[in-house]
Amino acid sequence: MAWRPQSAVELIAGTPAGGGQDRPARVLIAALERLGLVGQPVSLTNIPGKGGGNGWDRLRTHHGDPHWLAINSPTIITNRLLGVSDYDHHALTPITNLYTEYIAFVVRADSPLREAADFSARLARDAAGCRVALATALGNINHMALGRIAAHAGADVRRIPINVFDSALYAVDDVIAGRAEVGAITAVSAVKAMQSGQVRAIAVSAPQRLPALFAAVPTWCEQGIDCVIGTWRGVIAAGGITPEQIAFWTGALRAVSQTAEWNSELQAQYWANTGCDGAELAAMLEHESGVMAQLLGQLGLLPSR
Repeated sequence: MAWRPQSAVELIAGTPAGGGQDRPARVLIAALERLGLVGQPVSLTNIPGKGGGNGWDRLRTHHGDPHWLAINSPTIITNRLLGVSDYDHHALTPITNLYTEYIAFVVRADSPLREAADFSARLARDAAGCRVALATALGNINHMALGRIAAHAGADVRRIPINVFDSALYAVDDVIAGRAEVGAITAVSAVKAMQSGQVRAIAVSAPQRLPALFAAVPTWCEQGIDCVIGTWRGVIAAGGITPEQIAFWTGALRAVSQTAEWNSELQAQYWANTGCDGAELAAMLEHESGVMAQLLGQLGLLPSR
């Protein structure tokens, strides 16, 4: 008989409630329960810190136990490259990639930075005086996107002062409070503040314009800057689980991704469908590891060997 969970399942989100890993975790739990795919209770545990690393640290303590899962993101790779962690996704069991969130660059509604060109000019003129807020760690995708923009402006990204938060929502608050001039955060994290008129988006890092609220916001590529980069989110399990257990979780999450409800959530959250698993997921993670090593080197963040 095929394996099925034998006890309660724990899904870890490495950000606080409302953060970038918390949102997909809650949607997944609701969908798994609605479809009756697990047959056991699925609970959410938030363990913020280290850009999600504290959550994966907890997951590692449950080696061989298929009842523990976590939301996965690029920081699992960058933490290893940066020396924040001594392991990456190879120490765990990647199950699936779900989607990609692209980065919105936001400013206060009353900011003199009216468009992306103004931000580039600001960096070129005084990078050290332009404070940027981002989540959830230095060297993450948001920081890499900032590095590409700074390079195009002829600015040294290492001179830009950065406020780092465990949640993108806190980074948005930092911009609203005027402590940071620009926020580099996942698009959906800016929605409430944009709807209330507290912030404006000046550009997104997507390959094409995002829908709805972002329809009038140009991409960096439209403005002549090569910056197509996003934060993917997936699900990763503890290391050492069996092929049968991997097959169960792959099938369950694939079933969720094919529902109308999930695809409606993708639209509502401004998530781009980049779902994959199996060999395709393994190849994607290896490609991402190489790209991130290169970009972190450009940021001057790779530790000396």
